[in-house]
Amino acid sequence: MNDQPSRAAFLQAGGKSSRMGENKAFINFQGETLLARALATLRAACHEVTIVGDPAIFAPHAPVISDIFPNCGPLAGIHSALAHSPAELNLILAVDMPFVTANLLQFLFDAAASTTAIITVPRTARGLQPLCAVYRPAFAPNADEAIRAGNYKIDAAFAHIPLRILDQPELTAAGFSEDNFFNLNTPADRLAAAAFRWPDHPITR
Repeated sequence: MNDQPSRAAFLQAGGKSSRMGENKAFINFQGETLLARALATLRAACHEVTIVGDPAIFAPHAPVISDIFPNCGPLAGIHSALAHSPAELNLILAVDMPFVTANLLQFLFDAAASTTAIITVPRTARGLQPLCAVYRPAFAPNADEAIRAGNYKIDAAFAHIPLRILDQPELTAAGFSEDNFFNLNTPADRLAAAAFRWPDHPITR
């Protein structure tokens, strides 16, 4: 008998980035698009992978769901994923985090399975990493309430929610660096990420 909680993974694909000048998902990085890179990583960690985004753009790449609350930011994407998912553990990953590995995602899933917390989320020197975290369906009503009230900040919606926080010492002990969570928000970030050394940089673990 398998008593492991069911798992699903969702990729927040986003749309055109004003700072990057194009749709982040289709930015070429290290020889492949951020979209292809993220999907491959998610599929290595979970059988059920769905994109949260525009079906007209992303349907050729994977199953897609649209935002229930369009143009309300990443919190709306998390809400839509949880509203559509029958799984108990739902991993959310942003498309602009190219150094997340399948091993890291598996680590997050395993940590989430070992706790009753609603959200299992890493925390680095840059703060909580809610777009590389695992959510249980019980967070959906909180997200819904926050969005309807016009509050789109993810961290603010975490108030009074039971969290399992994976701090940097725990991540480091498991072999992961805070660089795994580096995200490409600006052209400067893109240049900085391209300068990371391969294959001996911690992001490859």
